[in-house]
Amino acid sequence: MNQNLWTARFGRLRKLGLIAVMGLPVIAIGALTKEQILAVGVLLMLPAILYVYVLTIWHWKERYRGDHSDLWGALILLEVSGWFKLVYILRHVIADARHKGRYAATMSSPH
Repeated sequence: MNQNLWTARFGRLRKLGLIAVMGLPVIAIGALTKEQILAVGVLLMLPAILYVYVLTIWHWKERYRGDHSDLWGALILLEVSGWFKLVYILRHVIADARHKGRYAATMSSPH
């Protein structure tokens, strides 16, 4: 498990998140004016949305620390609405990126 790889992934997520946030007002303006502007706003958000989806699966697969690995795996891979992915991101990915909670210790072992 390479900590530098995960530091780069979290940094990439931060950058894509900033671009996605810039897409929100573009979407709002596009909703009121032209569809082309709306499409640009959606395109600004799309890379972050896709990256969060993939990062969630990578994180669960490699760095998950907890007692319910099989449950989280099934929920992340099978559900389609995205709510469980959002909960997983809030409980695990952000904590890992900030080295808080169960991810504060060194990540030398998966459990």
